[in-house]
Amino acid sequence: MKKFAVGLFTCWALFQAGAAELKWTTDVPKAQETAKTENKLVMLDFTGSDWCGWCIKLNKEIFSKPEFVEYAEKNLVAVEVDFPRKKEQSAELKAANQKLQTKYNIKGYPTIIVLNGEGKKVGELGYMEGGPKAFIAELDKLKKKS
Repeated sequence: MKKFAVGLFTCWALFQAGAAELKWTTDVPKAQETAKTENKLVMLDFTGSDWCGWCIKLNKEIFSKPEFVEYAEKNLVAVEVDFPRKKEQSAELKAANQKLQTKYNIKGYPTIIVLNGEGKKVGELGYMEGGPKAFIAELDKLKKKS
C-alpha cells in the first residue's frame, strides 16, 4: 500500500510539473507593488481572450509554454486586461480595463504593455513568431532598457 501511495504521489507531482500555468492577476496596483518589491516588470496583456484569434494564438504558442512560465515567474508580474465577449466580468473590472485601454491608447489586440517597477512604460509588444524564445528575448531587451 505504501508503494502505491508513493507511486500515486509521484504521478500527481509529474502531472503538476507538466501543467505549469502562468499566474495572472487583474489588479494593476497590486501588480505594480509586487513588481517594485521583487524587481520585476509588469506585463499588461490587453486581450480578447475568448474571441481574438491572435490573442488565443499568443497564449497557446507563448504564454502557456513551460519555458515562458518559468521565465515569467522570475521576471514578470502578469496582468490580464481582458475584453471578452462571452466570459462574465464584474462591472468594476470592466471599468478598470476600459480605463487602462484609454490610458495606454490600445487600438487592437493583443497588445502587451510592459512597465518597470516604477510604473513607467518601457515597451510595447504584440504577437510574434518564434515562440517563447523570441518573446523572452524582446522582454529581456525591455528589462535592460528599464
